[in-house]
Amino acid sequence: MAPVLISALEADYILRGIDDNLRADGRGRLDYREVILETGLITQANGSARCRLGEGTDVLVGVRVDIGNVDVDGAEEEVANIKAKRGRVVCNVECSPIASQQFAGRGADDINNELTQMMSRVLNGPQAGLNLEKLCIIPGKACWVVYIDALVLDYAGNIVDTMFMTTRAALFNTQIPKAIINDLGDGEVEFDLSDDVEEWERIEGWEHVPVSVTLNKIGSRHIVDATPLEELTTEAKLHVTVNRNGKICGMQKSGSGSIEHSLLGEMIQTGRSLGQSLINSLDKMLLQEENDKNEKQMRNKPVEKLGFFAAT
Repeated sequence: MAPVLISALEADYILRGIDDNLRADGRGRLDYREVILETGLITQANGSARCRLGEGTDVLVGVRVDIGNVDVDGAEEEVANIKAKRGRVVCNVECSPIASQQFAGRGADDINNELTQMMSRVLNGPQAGLNLEKLCIIPGKACWVVYIDALVLDYAGNIVDTMFMTTRAALFNTQIPKAIINDLGDGEVEFDLSDDVEEWERIEGWEHVPVSVTLNKIGSRHIVDATPLEELTTEAKLHVTVNRNGKICGMQKSGSGSIEHSLLGEMIQTGRSLGQSLINSLDKMLLQEENDKNEKQMRNKPVEKLGFFAAT
């Protein structure tokens, strides 16, 4: 991966602006760029969404649901009994090499793996909010496997937050075919999938899926939604994942710098507060988009998409 450098004058300019609560693009320390969000862009996926921060970071997420075997391999009996009644979530994140020079070369695999592991840790535990038991079709035999594929199309800082916002929107948009269970007697059951395209179910618990708020420590202060230059001056990052109820679902620190105890508590509280506000704003966008779609369908009007933000 090619090194990315910043001059001492640029770093000093950024630091002074943050101290004065006036960043280079006019935002305050705790201001996000404009969030542009659209769902249902990939016709062959069960759900999809695309999110862009201002004119910068751009992430596309597709969700596919397939029928798979319940995964209990290698688990102890108690754990296996629990997993036998649950579906699964499989995540994958890829950063396009054309998005940034940071994603080219050998270092790209490390970045992709780190982002994939971060998403998997959040979405595969109880803190994710998803009702994995509802994804089980026949206990011990068959379940829905939810494949979440995220692609970073453009980079202008703050990939993690954009990735989680897009994933939450894509899960909202995901439609799972209705499974019809048939009892054959003698403990034997089988299932069929409904042929009616109107019979589908939304993933239960999508509304409890958390978002991430990444706080960047620069000097003695912290900011959110950092630009690439601000990320280069960052001493340490704290990723705080928060659900709609303000519950902290996870934290991860990165960077070589340290975070003082007093500042750490302040950053956590900031992440919790901003996370709830972010979710409220995102949900309003999603519900407004769905209401507009339903209204047009009732009036037999065509539902037009922006076509990957072509109109912006």
